[in-house]
Amino acid sequence: MARRADFLAANAGKRAPMPGFVLLVRPRNDGDPAMRIGYTVTKKIGNAVVRNRMKRRLRALARDVLPESGVRGADHVLIGRNGGVERDFAQLRGELTKALAKVMR
Repeated sequence: MARRADFLAANAGKRAPMPGFVLLVRPRNDGDPAMRIGYTVTKKIGNAVVRNRMKRRLRALARDVLPESGVRGADHVLIGRNGGVERDFAQLRGELTKALAKVMR
């Protein structure tokens, strides 16, 4: 996802806050089964190096978990949180599967 309007629309969807990130999921209802994903890390997290590291971790996490557990035909947005850079990657993976299960309920 690249347009601001898509991120704002996803904000109206379901939300699953976790210690390392916040997951937003919004079904598009346009008949397209493709999953779209967006990443957001604010300046509150740290300088550019820290924000880029967090975005790289979120991308790797999404590549690892979303193909089998994501919601088809929906927009997913991962918002990085302050503790996400220091968290273990296996812990983040577990949190993402837990967040996806919470959103699907």
